[in-house]
Amino acid sequence: MKNFNFKINGNEYQTSVEQSGDLLQVTVNGKAYTAKLIQEEGAAPKVAAVKPAAAPAAAAPAAPAAAAAPAGAGKAVESPLPGVVVSIAVSAGQAVKAGDTLLTLEAMKMENAIQADADGTVTKVLVTVGQSVQSGDPLLEIA
Repeated sequence: MKNFNFKINGNEYQTSVEQSGDLLQVTVNGKAYTAKLIQEEGAAPKVAAVKPAAAPAAAAPAAPAAAAAPAGAGKAVESPLPGVVVSIAVSAGQAVKAGDTLLTLEAMKMENAIQADADGTVTKVLVTVGQSVQSGDPLLEIA
């Protein structure tokens, strides 16, 4: 097992990596993940399909939206990948256009901008900065 300490964008991460064949057991700040190595001929190994190992810890409850909208008043924008919310660029009641950045997720040391796929108005923000989300988790609602 190898241990590493990283500082990325001012955030510190304590990690450990243990390899067994083409599988890696990766622990980041106490949260375990399983990753599979993909080896291309003549190339360095690449890591693919990172997913939580075993049962993930329960996520902190989402903070209530600033301006609550009636139930079912919007379409959920779901997380396309597991990660940590690092910033939220919109608030409830704000109009957005297709392509506008709604929030940013950090996954595998990369920041990913989550964008609106259509024009609308944000009715609910369902996550908070620092919250861990899984693929498919609702992030916010747009009507």
